[in-house]
Amino acid sequence: MRMNETKHILALPFFMIFLLALLGVPRVIAHDLQLVEPGSFANSLLAIIPPLIWLAFVIWKGISPFKPLVYIGVFYGVLLGITHQILWGVAFETAPTLGGNLSDLPPLAHSLITRVFGFVSSVLTGTLLGVIVGFVGLFIYLIRNKTRK
Repeated sequence: MRMNETKHILALPFFMIFLLALLGVPRVIAHDLQLVEPGSFANSLLAIIPPLIWLAFVIWKGISPFKPLVYIGVFYGVLLGITHQILWGVAFETAPTLGGNLSDLPPLAHSLITRVFGFVSSVLTGTLLGVIVGFVGLFIYLIRNKTRK
């Protein structure tokens, strides 16, 4: 796939979507390394500022915002999942284990299941964030275009 085809599908160049998604990684690192307290002002800033930058950038570009913001969210989710996997051993003092009927599984199965679910959860979280920010962006985009007519 050529660059113009990729840009047409994504609505922004791939590297721009990737760079915007990367803005959310510092919060993930700070969270996993326990550098910020959950619920603190610093944590809130690290969580809120990247999606606001995504939104502002896409609105500034003047393109229909929903699709690029969803893609940014998906990429953010993948980066979130990868970062959590890399920092897994630091984030958990002891490896998470399964309970109930699954508690008798071998340790490797516990690890694989929790890591896979952790990664999938991260991708879904990023995607949902992209959808929410995308709807906000679409609302702003429609209001701006309506007032310009």
